[in-house]
Amino acid sequence: MSDTDFLDLAARSGKPRTAGLTHVLDGGVGPSAVDDVLAGAGGLIDIWKVGWGTAYVDAALDRKVAALTAAGVDLCLGGTLLEIAWAQGRAVECLAWARDHGFARVEVSRGTVSMSLPEKAELIARAARDFSVLAEVGSKAPGEMHAARTWPAECLADLDAGASLVVTEGRQSGTVGTFDDQGRVRPDVVEAVAAAVGVERVVFEAPRASQQAWFIRRFGAEVNLGNITPGDVLSVETLRLGLRSDTASPTVRSAAGAEPA
Repeated sequence: MSDTDFLDLAARSGKPRTAGLTHVLDGGVGPSAVDDVLAGAGGLIDIWKVGWGTAYVDAALDRKVAALTAAGVDLCLGGTLLEIAWAQGRAVECLAWARDHGFARVEVSRGTVSMSLPEKAELIARAARDFSVLAEVGSKAPGEMHAARTWPAECLADLDAGASLVVTEGRQSGTVGTFDDQGRVRPDVVEAVAAAVGVERVVFEAPRASQQAWFIRRFGAEVNLGNITPGDVLSVETLRLGLRSDTASPTVRSAAGAEPA
């Protein structure tokens, strides 16, 4: 027995995982920070999204890519950069650049520039030739109306176009799309998307601990969670395993005040 297998915890699949994915949002951390995160949590990270346009201006990008690839973590290009490239008629060049730099996944979104659903589907199909595509749904502006009615159809269309997963918008702030402006989960939106495509094909952006705990309580330890900051990977895993009061079983909580035998 190892020194860390004496507790009964929630079951977790090992890498390469198809469920219980932890999707990290990198807003521009340096290669030394990446090394530190991988040293303690590399086995817990499945997708590392280089957010916004940071990949395009990061002089240390290749060092980060090499470290993450060696750790078995898939690199994902953030959707904003591809949106801007698409708006300038340079989507093909952007995808070629991402492939040459070692990205295994790309995010296709339409939250920054004006893009119709057919245009999004065409971009997904093009990207899917060379990458595993994560298709994001939702607006980056707060107060999006009718998401529970419109997101399911868009998710289905994205998967039909060639996306492997859909991502529900939450942003780094956790106050848009899947959440209200106070960061509270919008259950009607979540349930509508999960019912339409299956929870296993959805990555729920959930940057806040309270949001992560909500999804784990609702769908279990193997729910896919996204926009996790690099420094929060270990804490998210403790939520998945029931090692925090937010997700500990009722039996554990009721016995918390008992004296040890």
